[in-house]
Amino acid sequence: MNPVKLLNHWNGRWSEGHGDGAPLLDPVRGVELARASSDGVDYATALAYSRATGGPALRALTYAQRAALLGRIADVLVANRDAYYDIALQNSGSPKGDAAIDIDGAIFTLKYYAKEGSTLGQSTLLREGALARLGKDESFKSLHVGTPVRGVAILINAFNFPSWGLWEKAAPALLSGVPVLAKPATSTAWLAQKMVEDVFNAAILPPGALSIVCGRAGDLLDHVTGEDAIAFTGSAATAERIRSHPAVARHSARINIEADSLNLALLGPDASAGSIAVDLLVAEVIREMTVKAGQKCTAIRRILVPASLSRLVTDALRAGLSGIRVGDPRGADVQMGPLVNRAQQQSVHEGIERLALEATTVSGRSASFRPLGADPSVAAFVAPTLFLNEQPLAARAVHEVEVFGPVASILPYRSVEEALELPGSRRGRSWRQCSVATLN
Repeated sequence: MNPVKLLNHWNGRWSEGHGDGAPLLDPVRGVELARASSDGVDYATALAYSRATGGPALRALTYAQRAALLGRIADVLVANRDAYYDIALQNSGSPKGDAAIDIDGAIFTLKYYAKEGSTLGQSTLLREGALARLGKDESFKSLHVGTPVRGVAILINAFNFPSWGLWEKAAPALLSGVPVLAKPATSTAWLAQKMVEDVFNAAILPPGALSIVCGRAGDLLDHVTGEDAIAFTGSAATAERIRSHPAVARHSARINIEADSLNLALLGPDASAGSIAVDLLVAEVIREMTVKAGQKCTAIRRILVPASLSRLVTDALRAGLSGIRVGDPRGADVQMGPLVNRAQQQSVHEGIERLALEATTVSGRSASFRPLGADPSVAAFVAPTLFLNEQPLAARAVHEVEVFGPVASILPYRSVEEALELPGSRRGRSWRQCSVATLN
């Protein structure tokens, strides 16, 4: 197929970015699918147009009316679902189950906000509670009222969920009466761009309510104001650059960050060989390591198990992972697809080698690994890789390095106190969630 140039929508019009742009590739076959360029986009003008045109148009609508718009967007996505699945297969290498999480998850999210928003009625603002008397004088009262900000919701999204990442942020912003400018991760921008294009073709939203730019962020953040809100999903390093950006700091722009996370699974000390807790933990770890090839911010990276059950759990996970069929998701029997591209593959390999300095390899890191139906010289696969770290309190990398792929480490603990200390290691990064398998 001939690569297409993804169009950007800003200042109320579609336009093609200048220059050659960045290639979007099939991570299995290595072929170029599309190109994305934001060169030539005037971010200052784009944001000003959204504030001046999209903002007032959305704020003039009631919550019920905005909710109805979200419902119509969901209907458009449902009608085009098969095309989105095809894009996810080509551009992200997603098996259908993985694509469903992203695409159907976005549709469900839109429908949820549409339903909840409809209950807010025919109002353009939110009244929070009743009048509160502040003094002896009955005339001295206060009332909290929520009103939309007069800026733009700037959505800078990650490569792993181009659909859900877009709509889970755009839905509450549009429902709140705030226009959106989306900047999807370039490597998988095709899906987000196609969805936005379909929504525009359906003529659902007022002018200026939704913009999308595919390519580099450029000087986007130079033009934020105190009324804008930034929602970012991606690496901790990029998040830090956003937080410290001069314009963001100067205007105290609202920021919501979703970045690196070394999540946990904990097998309780009351578990025993043959107990359901062990079975649940093993099944959950294997699922979290292999769904979307471990490219999820909620994926399990550290597995805490009682030292007495370390060998049992290690053997069970090794056996389970050995049966995972990794390869081209076009094959009917494939369970796990590739990473998003070769650059991410290299990053994961580097992270694996860092973890290997302090741990024993249980599975993965094999020179004999060959993905099904794919050429490893052009594809971006990594075998599910499991480590056993016998000294988790002394280790550093396992608490500091998030390897964004199908990689996890078993950390035996010898007491409840040690189990509680490990997640909050002073050396470690933050973690977003912990799955607990216990009998009590």
